[in-house]
Amino acid sequence: MENYLIYLAITIFGLCVGSFLNVCIYRIPDDSKSINHPSRSICLNCGYTLKFYDNIPVLSYILLKGRCRQCQASISWRYPLVELLTGLGAISVFLKSGMTFATLIYFIFIACLLVITFIDLDHRIIPDVITLPGIPVFFVMALAVPDVTLKDSLIGLLIGGGSLWAVAFIYKLVTGKDGMGGGDIKLLAMMGVLIGWQGVLFTIFISSAIGTVTGLAVMLVQKGNLKLAVPFGPFLAIGAISYIFFGQQLIYWYLNLLSG
Repeated sequence: MENYLIYLAITIFGLCVGSFLNVCIYRIPDDSKSINHPSRSICLNCGYTLKFYDNIPVLSYILLKGRCRQCQASISWRYPLVELLTGLGAISVFLKSGMTFATLIYFIFIACLLVITFIDLDHRIIPDVITLPGIPVFFVMALAVPDVTLKDSLIGLLIGGGSLWAVAFIYKLVTGKDGMGGGDIKLLAMMGVLIGWQGVLFTIFISSAIGTVTGLAVMLVQKGNLKLAVPFGPFLAIGAISYIFFGQQLIYWYLNLLSG
């Protein structure tokens, strides 16, 4: 019974953090807005200041039927989705690593990737305010992660930042156009210091595969329109999170497959 209460508490904690992440996703891209001011959430349509019972993660959205209590304007389904994903991330890393520093570090990492993902989807930018401080912060944090050595972090930083920079440089050299933003390069560098060079290679492979399939699907829907830009940040986030939970197992499986 105690275990279930712990699981519930951790999931609720994750949901509450997800509510804060929604604030970050909305306010970070706008330089005129502050994360901590105003301290209370408001309806983006009528300016109504939400009461605490209107801001309970997921539950309030369900009880309000996805609408503002004051003006009845529709509330985006993305708000409860971010909360659910953060809650799932919290309980998943706990089940993976237990009550350890690694669990907290991985959760913070996943939270950052969720914010980056939805900002990139909305604005086609990866905010430097997350990735640039994230590189030294996660480099230090990686010292508490048992599966990543200092050497892994340093090589991960070099490969993470250098590989995408090389791709972007070659693409521009050949086409004369920017094919990849600098935000992706800094994001993969941030990832590299925490998940190491093996994680970077895994992330590049998985994100490229998923991105290619998604791009082809979008192209089919758009009837061959190749001009639609698909942000790469979300695919990098999917690849890095996949590595945290399944990377080592998939790598061992693949190596055994080759040797067998």
